[in-house]
Amino acid sequence: MPDAEPERDTRLVAAAIAGDRDAFAELLRLHYDRIHGLAWQLTGSRADADDIAQDVCCILAEKLASFRGEAKFTTWLCGITVNAARDLKRRRRSFSGLTDRLAVLTGLASAPDGRDLYEGIWMKSAIARLKPAFRDAAILVAGQQLTHKEAADILGVAEATISWRMHEVRRLLAAEGGADSEA
Repeated sequence: MPDAEPERDTRLVAAAIAGDRDAFAELLRLHYDRIHGLAWQLTGSRADADDIAQDVCCILAEKLASFRGEAKFTTWLCGITVNAARDLKRRRRSFSGLTDRLAVLTGLASAPDGRDLYEGIWMKSAIARLKPAFRDAAILVAGQQLTHKEAADILGVAEATISWRMHEVRRLLAAEGGADSEA
């Protein structure tokens, strides 16, 4: 009964906003696997997905009252999850760069020679090798079964942009040598 899900979510969101803790707990129970699964697809790491899912649950408690119902609750929730994954990557990149530079400056580590970077790349699957814009579109449309419009709303781009990105994803994945070159 997919048509009943948005109505159920709307009812639970309204009750949770009104202070019903059981309704909020039910929303988390119903959508936690989607949050975690999307976070795992975006990061390629179960540990990062655990962290992001926990963050999204906290964010949801803070932002639920701002849900206006202009999109399906699941679409809105996917947007929060995508943003939380981006925030985690940004924080890690910033902190990692600082600690790497400090380690080199203090003599605890030698300057990277490029081979370390190659070995550390987590992109092993075809989707993970795509540029972030293509990867995010593919994960939302193919992985989360969102419409092009819903994905566009989450990513803040035009629906036509998502359609083009999905076309490019299919083209790149179909190309024999496409796995070796970044999309």
